[in-house]
Formats: sequence, structure tokens, C-alpha cells
Amino acid sequence: MKKWFQLLRQAIRGSEESFTEGSINRAIFLLSVPMILEMVMESLFAVVDIFFVSKVSTEAVAVVGLTESVITLVYSVAIGLSTAATATIARRVGEGNINGARHAVGQVIVISLAISAVTATVGTWFAGDILRIMGADAKVIELGTDFARIQFLSSPVVILLYSLSGALRGAGSAATAMRSLIVANCMNMILGPILIFGLGPFPELGVTGAALATALGRSIGVGYQLFSLTKAQRSLGLLWADLRPNPETIATIVKVATGGTVQFLIGSASWIFLTRILSEFGSDVVAGYTIAIRVIMFTLLPAWGLANAAATLVGQNLGAGKPDRAEKSVWKCASYNFIFLMGLAILMFLGAEELIGLFSPNPEVIATGKMALRVLCLGYAAYAYGMVVIQSLNGAGDTKTPTVLNLICFWAIEIPVAYVLAVMMNFGPVGVFVSVPVAESILALLGIWRFRLGKWKLVKV
Repeated sequence: MKKWFQLLRQAIRGSEESFTEGSINRAIFLLSVPMILEMVMESLFAVVDIFFVSKVSTEAVAVVGLTESVITLVYSVAIGLSTAATATIARRVGEGNINGARHAVGQVIVISLAISAVTATVGTWFAGDILRIMGADAKVIELGTDFARIQFLSSPVVILLYSLSGALRGAGSAATAMRSLIVANCMNMILGPILIFGLGPFPELGVTGAALATALGRSIGVGYQLFSLTKAQRSLGLLWADLRPNPETIATIVKVATGGTVQFLIGSASWIFLTRILSEFGSDVVAGYTIAIRVIMFTLLPAWGLANAAATLVGQNLGAGKPDRAEKSVWKCASYNFIFLMGLAILMFLGAEELIGLFSPNPEVIATGKMALRVLCLGYAAYAYGMVVIQSLNGAGDTKTPTVLNLICFWAIEIPVAYVLAVMMNFGPVGVFVSVPVAESILALLGIWRFRLGKWKLVKV
């Protein structure tokens, strides 16, 4: 017990470390604990926001749901860059090339700022039009346009928060990424109620206050990451020279990031279509679905901690010329993920109504959210393996395979199934909910098949 406590303390305290030698279980533990906590912190943004916003009105919850479904496009870019950062930097660390890893971090920052400038400008300018396209009624558009503008305007900090976390994970310093999310969330939880409800001398801003609180919290988190990366005592200490654009390094990162971005863009865009279908059934349905998705995110994102640990282990061990150790690490991570998620699935299925009731007293919202939660958590067994093997392929730098699989499962299967069941066969919202575990289960099976072929072991980054 004492040994495990010491290991836990080491995992939370963190340090830059190569995981190409020694116990695989120890490596998984030291990487996954801070990564799981990091994912919990990231999911808390969504849960905290929807908890406070649900006290404002059903329309306010719909604003968050419709806007966030589009903002996931920004998250796709951020996750793509995070994937590239993890794969590239983990490979350099595995090779023992610390200068190359540090330089890659600087180029990740340059790329993040360049891309986010475009997304922030376009999203801010067309915020109201985006809500209208998503099927929002006049009241929701009036209430949510400022919320949407702020969300898009904060694109730089969203993208940097993800990409720098990926860089830190690739370097084996997952604990620093975790702490940055803790700092960001603490600020969001403090500022959220103050700005939403107008506590003390602050004006009551409603749903707009939620957007401001989240943007400010994430900005502080990014500040912490940058401060940590420039600390002189770190082997990966960032220098100004590393921020000078290097076309060769940028091309390498963009090549991997493009696959990762398109991959997640495909999945994110499919969620936009699902939300658009659900908007035909009214704001109560969108609100119930939004709350259910936030709860799902809260439970699935910690599981991504194990998936991200697998990605780091794959990248570092391939860099060290140990593909067999990389593969063994993946299957261990997947089995642990399965045990974790199956336990959660049982608890969520049994307590669905109580969980949704924490966020809204509206009977129709609770009924929709309960059904969504129960149907979505039926796919947890598939999610457990699917997310680990897909993220491991990304960690190897093979972002093309997951991109193709996502395109097949989300666009050729999920969206058509949702539309046919919900609209053509008149199953309503439940038809949309059913399409998700169906598509995710097929994705998991295809991902395992491709991973077993072993071509990812030959990818050069």
C-alpha cells in the first residue's frame, strides 16, 4: 500500500520522463493518473457551465448546446494539433533528441496562433448566422449571439490549451498539463456564478457570463502552461528561438495534425448534424440531449486519459525502436479502460433520471436526457477499446487510418441511421440516440482490426 501511495504521489507531482524501459504497468499508471485528472478537469468546464446555465432558462441551455455543437469544429483543430504534438514530441523524446522536441513545441505554438486567428475572426463575425443555420428560434438567437461570439473569440486559448497539453503529454510531463486544467477550472468555477448571476459588484450577464468565465479560466490555464514551458530548470525549457517559424518542422507537424484535425472534424461535424435533427423536436429535446452529452463527456473524458497514455507510450517506444513494447502497452491500457467504463455504464444506466434531474427540473428535459443517457452508455464497452486503439494509431503518427474509419462510421453509418430512425421511421429523438452506440461499436471493431495488422509500426514522424 505504501508503494502505491508513493507511486500515486509521484504521478501527481510529475516529471519529464521517458517510458521506454521498466514496468509497463508502472508507465501506464504514471501517465494515466495525471491524464485522467486532466480529462476530468476538461470535462468539468462543460458540466459546470451547463449546471449554472440551466438555472437561467431552458433557452439558455439550448444556446449552449447549439453553439457548442459548432464550436466542436474549433475543438477538432485543437485536438488535431494536440495529436500531432504528442506524436512528434514523444518520438523525439524516445530518440533522445530533446532539442528537437523543444523546437517542435515552439512550432506548435506558432501554428496554433495562426489557425486560431482565422477561426476567431470568422466565428465572431458570423455568430448570429451560425445559430440561425443550426435551427435556433428568434429568442435563442437573441439570447445567445454574444455567447457564441465570445466562444469563437476565445479560439486561441482553446487551441493552445489543447495543443500545449498534447506537447506536455508527449514529453512525459502529463502532470503539468493536469495542473494547468486544475487552475483553469478553479477560475471558471469561481467566475461562472459571479458573472452569470451578477454576484457582488458584477452585473448579471446570464449565459454570456458563462462564456466569459470559461474564456478567462482557459486563458489563465494557458498562461500557466507557457510559464511552465519556459522554466529554466526544465530540460524542455522553451526558448524564444524555438518560436522562429521553421518550414520543415511546421510541415511535419501540419502533416500529422491535418490527419488528426480532419479525423476529429468528421466526428465533430456529425454531432452538428445530430443536433440539427434534434432541433426539429423543440428546445426541450435539445436541452435534454445537451445535458446528457455533458454527463457523457464527464465520464468518457477520464477514459481518454488512458487512451492518451497509450498514445504517449506508442510514440516513445517507437522512437526507441521497441514496437512490441508499444503494442503490449496498448492492449493493457484497453483492458483497464474496459473495466473502468463498464462499471460506470451500470451506474449511469441505473441513475440516469437522478443525474439529469441535477441539471433541470423540467419534466420533458429530464425525460429526454434520461433516455439519451441510457441509450448512449450502452456503447461503453465498444468505446473502451475503440478510443484506445484509435488514439494509439494517432500516437504512432498514423492519422490517416482513423480518419478513414471515422468517415465511414460517422458519415456513412451514424448520420443516415439517425435520420432514418428519427425522421423517416418516426422514432423521434431516440432514433438519433441509437445511432451513436451503433456507429461507435463499428468504429471499435474496425479500429481493432486495423491495429492488429501492425502497419502503424512502420510510420515515420
